[in-house]
Amino acid sequence: MESNNSRDKSYEFTYTEFDDIRPLHDSQVKESIELLLNDKMFKAVIEPVVAPITWDEFSKQMRELNSIYAFQKKVIYNLILKFIKNNVDELELLNPREIDLHKSHTYISNHRDIILDAGLLNISLEEQGYQTTEIAIGDNLLIYPWITTIVRLNKSFIVKRNIPVRQILEASQHLSKYMHKTISDKKQSIWIAQREGRAKDSNDRTQASMLKMLTLADRKDPIKSLKALNIVPLSISYEYDPCDFLKAQEFQLKRDIEDYKKSKQDDLINMMTGIQGYKGKIYFRVCKPLNEEIDSISTNNKATLLQDVADLIDKEIFKNYEIYTINYIAYDILNNSKRFDDKYNPDEKNSFVEYVNKQVDKIEIENKDVDYLRTKIVEMYANILINHLSVQE
Repeated sequence: MESNNSRDKSYEFTYTEFDDIRPLHDSQVKESIELLLNDKMFKAVIEPVVAPITWDEFSKQMRELNSIYAFQKKVIYNLILKFIKNNVDELELLNPREIDLHKSHTYISNHRDIILDAGLLNISLEEQGYQTTEIAIGDNLLIYPWITTIVRLNKSFIVKRNIPVRQILEASQHLSKYMHKTISDKKQSIWIAQREGRAKDSNDRTQASMLKMLTLADRKDPIKSLKALNIVPLSISYEYDPCDFLKAQEFQLKRDIEDYKKSKQDDLINMMTGIQGYKGKIYFRVCKPLNEEIDSISTNNKATLLQDVADLIDKEIFKNYEIYTINYIAYDILNNSKRFDDKYNPDEKNSFVEYVNKQVDKIEIENKDVDYLRTKIVEMYANILINHLSVQE
């Protein structure tokens, strides 16, 4: 199969309208790499990871790069593969034939991991000869200058969230226009999560507000606007979520502390835990492209139109989950049932219970509610099966 990755280097916006949010250009690679190499925090984070290569040798290799594609291939992909080497048992992209090589697509997926959802998708696409994606990332995650630089070198565009309310509509229109031009003019595929932030309880629901943003480039005809993006739902299934205990912890803190908000340090901990923690098997399943389904939606009721499209995306994601043994176990524990006891044996159930207990043991907060935390983790693994069943029955 001939790779489409040459398209990654063949087109750059020649106007400055989107300079505030777009990925960096090839012409900016050298300067940006120097910024990274001179950043003490970047060195502190990356130097232990690239060992046994010395920092001087790594710096030399970095300075030889002169394109975004080269940076992704030589740096990002190698770093991610090194991170996951000992904590991912299997990584597979399923149903890639749903991808039309002659089109650029907007992949809309459920959101499990801050870094790896898009990172592993692009590695999987690259390995099978498909065009990699530009990545939508919220500016709330750009907590240090070096993170901003590295994500923009990694074909990421910025979703502005830390802005005054009065600027939200303008920023959303700007983002929508950028995404449409990326698909139509750059002929470049895009990945965006179905919602703002990860679904902490794994109850993956597409936000109609996200879809509304996609239509702002042409508000007169939202159906036409959505179809122009060639939306392809993508179902992501991690066997284990290494951040499950952090998500459970956040649930209790939000329950107990009014107006609780995570800190920048919390976001960094979630990023590093997600990258470094054990995930078991990971499957990306490409779902059926959505344009034909969108055509079937009645436009008579404009109030429900976007929610109807959101429901279509959810149905595809739910239907295409990979269901693991632990999902069956979690369902039965949560519901105090034996509905799926033919899917696992007592040892597997005991191992899952032990796993949950070990994850809860990692949580260090005041007034720790062990039963509540344990239930929240079990819910995360059960909800995947609950939603899968909802579109099967």
